[in-house]
Amino acid sequence: MKLVIQIPCYNEETTLPCTFRDLPTEIAGIDEIEVQVIDDGSVDATAEVARSLGAARVVGLGRNQGLAMAFVTGLETALAAGADVIVNTDADNQYRGADIARLVQPILDGRADIVIGDRGVMTVEGFSPLKRGLQWLGSRVVQFAAGVRIPDATSGFRALTREAALRTLILSEYSYTLESLIQAGARRMAVVYVPIQVNPQTRPSRLMRSIPQYVMFSAATIIRAYTMYRPMRVFSFLGGVMIAGGLALGARFLYYYVLGQGAGMVQSLILTAVLLIVGFQTVLIGLVADLIGFNRKILEETLYRVRRLEIGEYSSILENQG
Repeated sequence: MKLVIQIPCYNEETTLPCTFRDLPTEIAGIDEIEVQVIDDGSVDATAEVARSLGAARVVGLGRNQGLAMAFVTGLETALAAGADVIVNTDADNQYRGADIARLVQPILDGRADIVIGDRGVMTVEGFSPLKRGLQWLGSRVVQFAAGVRIPDATSGFRALTREAALRTLILSEYSYTLESLIQAGARRMAVVYVPIQVNPQTRPSRLMRSIPQYVMFSAATIIRAYTMYRPMRVFSFLGGVMIAGGLALGARFLYYYVLGQGAGMVQSLILTAVLLIVGFQTVLIGLVADLIGFNRKILEETLYRVRRLEIGEYSSILENQG
């Protein structure tokens, strides 16, 4: 059983040494542990520091492409290296390396496809009351969208089986945490949370530069991912709201018409017709989107099989070079 620990990095030359020192060198049930660094276009000595610390691989993206791209690149690299289990952790040493053994245990036991570290967002000392509230609210929203229990939606400390990594498809350019959970719920993957502890903060978050920006990007990611995987629910809800509004206005018009006061209610009748027509059209759009969703599933299955073939060939090249 091979474990690959991946660390996405952007200008982390000062924090990497502490992060590496905290990583485990052996775990019960794991035969081999490798550490790889994904250098997301750093302009400091991150890559050189990673190599000096003994990273098995340092993958440079050339330019800064964001956390989501660094995460996906890390998954593909780890799969090509023959990883059976992949653990993602942050370069700023937010997560304790000692908790990696706890993180991979549900996978070793065969109980999970994805395991995520639960920081207990309502008790993390480094979080302000506003940030705690937003984290809690965001987790509840993603839990509703994914259909699985999610106490900590934004935790980047997670372990994936090889199969789960092969089936992970991230389209967001902002972050992978929310989209991957909604995707896992739609694919009925077994997602398990384990309680973890966090280290004292070493630097401000680069993902949450401001509360409004974070809320806007997170909301857009959730809506886009949920609409992609649950289109019928989304469009049926929107269409149902408009149809209900149209029926209510129609009932109001009929009420006044029966009383002989309908002459001044023509506007309500027009709005009723508009809401009913648009509502039914929205439901039909949801039906079409749902049918397109079946095509997407076929494409995702094709992509999954292609990735297996490509990664298998790349693994053979790496073995020959070794």
